[in-house]
Amino acid sequence: MPAPQNGPQKFDHEGFEIHVNAAPIEENAARYTYTAYICHPGANPALPGHTVHFHADGEETFRTEQEALEEAAHIGRSIIDGTHPDLSVLSLVTHGF
Repeated sequence: MPAPQNGPQKFDHEGFEIHVNAAPIEENAARYTYTAYICHPGANPALPGHTVHFHADGEETFRTEQEALEEAAHIGRSIIDGTHPDLSVLSLVTHGF
């Protein structure tokens, strides 16, 4: 099993940053999940309206931390590209953050 990554990972895509935190599921350390957000470079994620948050859906889990990171980056890119069915970065663009 690969060594865990140290802290959240950042992926750049089309002028945005995708920040991902992959972690083992408490009741089963052999499976992983993720939480993530998208922002503009230098944005303060603590301020309202500066991020778009997303996470693994429902019971979706991953065999490794790396798989969770890769899936989150893929989902983040789809949100930025406008191909995700439910989420968008339009609020980040229209507010100029």
